[in-house]
This record gives sequence, C-alpha cells and structure tokens, in this order.
Amino acid sequence: MPALAPSSRFESERLTGDGFVLRPWRPADLESLLHHANDAQVVRGLSSRFPHPYTRRDGERFLSGEVVDLDDPVFAIEVDGHACGGIAARPGDGERGQSAELGYWLGRSLWGRGLMTRVVALYAPWAMQRMALFRLQATVLDFNEASARVLLKNGFIEEGVARCALLKNGEPHDLRVFAKVRRSLCDAP
Repeated sequence: MPALAPSSRFESERLTGDGFVLRPWRPADLESLLHHANDAQVVRGLSSRFPHPYTRRDGERFLSGEVVDLDDPVFAIEVDGHACGGIAARPGDGERGQSAELGYWLGRSLWGRGLMTRVVALYAPWAMQRMALFRLQATVLDFNEASARVLLKNGFIEEGVARCALLKNGEPHDLRVFAKVRRSLCDAP
C-alpha cells in the first residue's frame, strides 16, 4: 500500500451528506481509486494531471501527494465504504490567496443519480468558510454539460468562456468559467 503524504490540516475532517461521506484519502483507497479512475469516460472531462490509463503507479503517486498537494482539502467521495471519486479546492496564492479552484470527479457507475450535485452542495460552502474564500471557481470543458449543471444547481454563476483554452486529445476546447463569490467573509457562501 502506498504511504500518504505527511498529515494535512484537514486530516481529521469528515463531512457527511445524503448517501456519501467526504473525507481525506487514505492508503486503503488504492484499489477503489484504480477501479473508478481507470475509465476513459471519467477522464475525458478532466485535466491532464489525471492520466488514462490510470495505473497503480498513478494511484500511488496521487495518494502520496506527488500529484496534488494533500495539505489542501483534497477529499475522497465515499459511498458504501468505498472511495468512488474526489473533490478538492486548490487555493490561489499572493493576491489570489482568498480564491480557489474547485475540481471534482466521480466513478461512472454513480453517474446520473444527483450524487455530485449533493457533494458540491456540501463541499463548496464548507470550503469557502473553512478556507476563508471570497471566490470559488471551476472551469468546465465545453462538452461537459453534466458538470455545468452541477455547478449551476449549486449557485455558481457562469461568467464566460475562455475560447480555445486547452488541447484535449489534440483538439482545442473552450473552457466555461463558473464561480461562487461573496463580498464579505461574514456573508454566507
């Protein structure tokens, strides 16, 4: 089993939602991670940091903190005792330190049940409060309507489109930009 990166400030967090739990990743999640992450349909809407095929080495690197900073709130989505997806907020730095980039994914066997909408509904306000954020932003590839719906249902506003912002499988794609903001840290996220 891979070793996890050194403890993070979020290691004791556990958020319970309707039919799921959000909690830090752990070494025992490796097999479940490999099962759900090694799916071309899951990867098609994600950044290149999420490879396909998704190998055992990829899972070990992720769980050890080599791929993302596990000191950030990088959580497994647990359903029925198994990690079947993930959600994270990567904070900005410097003058962008009060904003973060939201990212998430879910194993295909759980698509179409409203699970990710419920996950984002729990995680986004928690992250904004816990990280003292004014802005939580997410970008969605132009063809990923399901992800856009998740954000819109959770009060994110579509702010625009970054045209031809990235290449995915050799093709240029637009990125739709969504954000949830607040003007004061006293405002509800």
